[in-house]
Amino acid sequence: MKTDIEPTSTSAGSPPQVSARSTGRAGDKIFLGLSRGSGIALLVIMAAIAGFLAYRASIAISKDEANFLTAFEWSTGSTPMRFGIAVLAYGTVVSSIIAMVIAVPIAVGIALFISHYAPRRLATPVAYVIDLLAAVPSIVYGLWGALFLVPHLTPLYTWMDKYLGWTGVLSYQGGAARSLFTVGILLAIMILPIVTSVSREVFRQVPKMHEEAALALGATRWEVVRMSVLPFGRSGIISASMLGLGRALGETMAVATVLSPSYLINVSLLDPGGGTFAQNIASHFKEANDNGRDALIASGLVLFVITLLVNGAARMIIARRKEYSGTAA
Repeated sequence: MKTDIEPTSTSAGSPPQVSARSTGRAGDKIFLGLSRGSGIALLVIMAAIAGFLAYRASIAISKDEANFLTAFEWSTGSTPMRFGIAVLAYGTVVSSIIAMVIAVPIAVGIALFISHYAPRRLATPVAYVIDLLAAVPSIVYGLWGALFLVPHLTPLYTWMDKYLGWTGVLSYQGGAARSLFTVGILLAIMILPIVTSVSREVFRQVPKMHEEAALALGATRWEVVRMSVLPFGRSGIISASMLGLGRALGETMAVATVLSPSYLINVSLLDPGGGTFAQNIASHFKEANDNGRDALIASGLVLFVITLLVNGAARMIIARRKEYSGTAA
């Protein structure tokens, strides 16, 4: 049956009626053009950023007298320049891993509590507070970390050194707790709202029929979560974790406020020192000359590549699992 609204005869001077199908097709074309243009614009912007970083990085690396990937120094104001990213790469990856190990289990637990355990009167304010933490500026986290977290971590560091110092990784020689481990704890607090919010929304999308079927078979609340909720939301948890990891990798002001930077890689995570890409850029960009800024841009290119690799790996993991879309749930 035709869906067109056929034009009818009208009196002289009145506008003819427009076909509904032609109007719909015109709207589809406009929407398609806007969507396609937005996608192309995003690709162009990404390519422009990558091209700019690669060009400026090539200038700096060509003047570098040290090994860019393995050097443990950053002397861009001297002649010749000598700088490397070994310490920065190590500090960025290690602090982000510490943050993920701490934040993800806690965030998933909070998300499960809000979505499946807490009564509505309690779940609503808890969810609101968690979401509110995401709006706190980074510099506020940094000031809180420097003035409150660092002094209060000394007893914890002493305890860890007493019982786990034999590992070498958790030995503590004293001094202010301005280490990569402290940075990891602060980053975990910062990414907790992101991971919790996304995971909570994913858990709420679990089909009620699956949960009711498990309960009808005699499953306990934990068995329902383990057999129905977590398998369905696994890919969503991975996505939430990658969002949190992206913020942890690029966090600047909070890390620069808490960390005591140095260009040495310490065996112990509790010893002061180390550095990250974002912290190093923020600390040196203002007083850097042209060559120094090119060197900082080169380090930013490495961080850019690491972020792309992490996101690409996350997409590959999600593509292999269909539970999130519900097709295999």
